[in-house]
Amino acid sequence: MTNSANTFKAINLAKEQIDALESQLLKRKLRATESPCDTKALVEGRELKAFCSNDYLGLANHPELIKALAEGGKNYGVGSGASHLISGHSIAHERLEKQLASFQEQHIPNARALFFSTGYLANLTAITALAMLAPQKSTSIYSAKLNHASLIDGIRLAAAQTQASVSLFDHTNIDSLSEQLKTDQNPLKIIVTDGVFSMDGDLAPVKELLKLAEQYDALLLVDDAHGFGVLGKLGHGILEQGNICSDRIIYIGTLGKAAGVSGAFVCAQATFIEWLIQKGRPFIYSTATPPAIAHTLSKSLEIISGDEGSNRRTQLNKLIRIWQDEMQFSQWEKVSSCTAIQPVILGSNANALLAAQLLDEAGYWIPAIRPPTVPNGSARLRITFSANHSEADLRQLIISLKAIEQQVMEKASHE
Repeated sequence: MTNSANTFKAINLAKEQIDALESQLLKRKLRATESPCDTKALVEGRELKAFCSNDYLGLANHPELIKALAEGGKNYGVGSGASHLISGHSIAHERLEKQLASFQEQHIPNARALFFSTGYLANLTAITALAMLAPQKSTSIYSAKLNHASLIDGIRLAAAQTQASVSLFDHTNIDSLSEQLKTDQNPLKIIVTDGVFSMDGDLAPVKELLKLAEQYDALLLVDDAHGFGVLGKLGHGILEQGNICSDRIIYIGTLGKAAGVSGAFVCAQATFIEWLIQKGRPFIYSTATPPAIAHTLSKSLEIISGDEGSNRRTQLNKLIRIWQDEMQFSQWEKVSSCTAIQPVILGSNANALLAAQLLDEAGYWIPAIRPPTVPNGSARLRITFSANHSEADLRQLIISLKAIEQQVMEKASHE
């Protein structure tokens, strides 16, 4: 009877909180697609032009990757059966990790990579395990204010486990970070940042952050989820683009975005990776990703660093230039970005939701992004490009957006 009563109260609490989200225009809704990830999506029986995925190179439905996945299933089956440290670590995982390490070997001396099923898991593992290198209360973590939720949650968990101190810094003005590091006496200091900030599309000042890490004997953890595959001549990411090399860097890349499949990896000096294997609880206690996925990713890496990958990055950069040159809003704020992420800030939740609705009616899939994903008052459209988009696709979107801006602003002026 007591359990039933408590459950009933919990359900009521949940309903009240969900209703509150609805009233604040913050309730999120799932939409199921009926087609592969591509620039066109079949959603609820309608074909929409998708400008919202992270499939930046257009590889998610690539025939060579589909073929590789089938081949991987034939060779390795559909499941790994256990965690990596029991019996789930396949030769396919081993080969993939060596490929990933080779991508960063010019940027991280004695590089070694460790494969994870998701970027979230990679970040939780890396941050919590690294924070355990020093005794309790002896670690300082410095986090960029706009870091991804997975980095934030990893830092929170690390702080709970080790009583590490946590400070925030503005990645657009790192003078305050320098001042904080100058007076920090802790033996272990970790600077944590996104490489490409996922909601603004701008780049972290990795070179400047590395200089601070070297000056004050800190580690620099860079989550390059939205840069890997896209940035750099070979698509190796933000370290390649910046010609950066240091054994202080803990590099994290995601494989479900530009790489087109799923998973993530941590690449660092080999000793750090060995420490993650020994002490990274999310890695130790998670079932390994199916080897067929690792096999598919090996093919994806070949495409990324080859001629086709180069051509796809060229097309992507062409779309970015067209957007920068031709998309002008009268009142909405277009955030300047050199990446495939092109945010448009509308401000209020109501305006963002209305714009997304009008875009849907016009045949586009661009959801509204609202708090807590972005700061209050900065609800936006997060427009993303894929190498599979044509110039005609983009120019038609620009025409539609200009018309929709006027409709939204006219409605707002009458309220």
